[in-house]
Amino acid sequence: MSRGVLVAFEGIDASGKSTQARRVAAAHDALFTFEPGDTRLGAELRRWLLDASEPMTPATEALLMLADRAHHVATVIEPALMEGRSVVTDRFFGSTLAYQGYGRGVDLEALLSATSLALGALRPDLTVLLDVPVAVADARRAPNRADRFESADGGFRERVRQGFLELAATQPGWVVVDGTQSLDEVSAAVDVAVAGLAWNS
Repeated sequence: MSRGVLVAFEGIDASGKSTQARRVAAAHDALFTFEPGDTRLGAELRRWLLDASEPMTPATEALLMLADRAHHVATVIEPALMEGRSVVTDRFFGSTLAYQGYGRGVDLEALLSATSLALGALRPDLTVLLDVPVAVADARRAPNRADRFESADGGFRERVRQGFLELAATQPGWVVVDGTQSLDEVSAAVDVAVAGLAWNS
């Protein structure tokens, strides 16, 4: 049995990545998963991470994200891939680099080293970045002031967006899709991006 493929969808909140990740997973009979929080341990970590009322240093935030990812990879993603099942994840290591690195100012080299510890040799076969301007994302949804990330100022979200774009320009295996297009146009562009992958059921 051949190993499954791993596709990650990235982008700022309200970019449309979750919609596309679920759609692509369903279309290719792949396992849909997400970060942070798609395990019992991860759900507890997610609760701590999103609680804007609890002060947290950027380094603590990054390490909690990486703890969730290490557990997620070991208990969900890697077993599915080894069984020949393809996996589509809504957020992966690009989000930690963008949010905690570019957004919060945690040292990128340190984050990359810690990411390697969390992931081992695993990397996505493809990362799809749904890119939208911060103003467009803000118009799509009301801010959640109880959420540590959505309650952050616009400057933070702009740094995150630019971080994603820099990652897409410098990291292998990334493709950028304009998320301001119509849903049909975005879906068509995503389908072109994933068409060449060796999907397994």
